[in-house]
Amino acid sequence: QVQLGESGGGLVQAGGSLRLSCAASGRTFSSYSMGWFRQAPGKEREFVAAINRSGGGAYYADSVKGRFTISRDNAKNTVYLQMNSLKPADTAVYYCAADPRSIQTIATMSGWYDYWGQGTQVTVSS
Repeated sequence: QVQLGESGGGLVQAGGSLRLSCAASGRTFSSYSMGWFRQAPGKEREFVAAINRSGGGAYYADSVKGRFTISRDNAKNTVYLQMNSLKPADTAVYYCAADPRSIQTIATMSGWYDYWGQGTQVTVSS
């Protein structure tokens, strides 16, 4: 089992940047593929980005491709989401999640992720 905690959210103007962090407990962090999801008010939770266990592979939603970068540091048990060129449409609560099943592949569906953080609010003003 792993416990996750996000940080780094906040209020930023359109065009600005934020870096989210997700710290994981336990010594098996490298056994999980990690993902970021987001949920805006009145909308369903949606996939944002994910990275495989080693950090050698990543996948992004079309809406963030070229603007967001996911990375991980297995020595620090942390996954990051660097968000650049932020838009008001990026406003949401951002969640990190851990997938214990995928080895080389990257899951985009939330059902593959067994463990979730509490979320961090990102608000982008126009």
